[in-house]
Amino acid sequence: MVFALDQETARRMTESFMSGRVSKSYLAVVRGVAKESERIDYPMKDLPDKMPGGEGLDDKKGREAVTEYRRLASVELPYPVGRYSSARFSLIRAVPLTGRTHQIRRHLKHVFHPIIGDTTYGDGKQNAFFRSRFSCHRLLLHAMDISFPHPQTGCSLHVHAPLDNVFGALLKTLDWDAVTLS
Repeated sequence: MVFALDQETARRMTESFMSGRVSKSYLAVVRGVAKESERIDYPMKDLPDKMPGGEGLDDKKGREAVTEYRRLASVELPYPVGRYSSARFSLIRAVPLTGRTHQIRRHLKHVFHPIIGDTTYGDGKQNAFFRSRFSCHRLLLHAMDISFPHPQTGCSLHVHAPLDNVFGALLKTLDWDAVTLS
């Protein structure tokens, strides 16, 4: 999360986001074996705002939304989940090139690789499997990196967030702890 402490800094940060000078990357555990890499170019309608007076846009076509991902690892586990005789999962690094609400979650659902733990766009059977098998009760989406020009100096800033204990332990359990995450 990035926030500004004054109006001018907020304006400059907004300009950086709008001009595409901010880059972000995320880690996610998804259902299935994802392609080695993929560019998802699928327009999205704005989600209605839950605040009073915030109805969102009424755009029938949706707005441009592009996400790229790369598969870092995959695993097949010998446990039946839903209609499948085994459970397959991938660890991916996702990079949103636009900034729509829930973009990564919605795009991965669109390509049939919902994020594990996603109770809105995910697969309930896969989520239940992770809760019971791995005691994992969270969305497996991690905001890993953000880079942007400093709003005052213009110097490039890069912030990296380490994995929390739950996500890190899960990677170790799935033998993904040696995977290069960048």
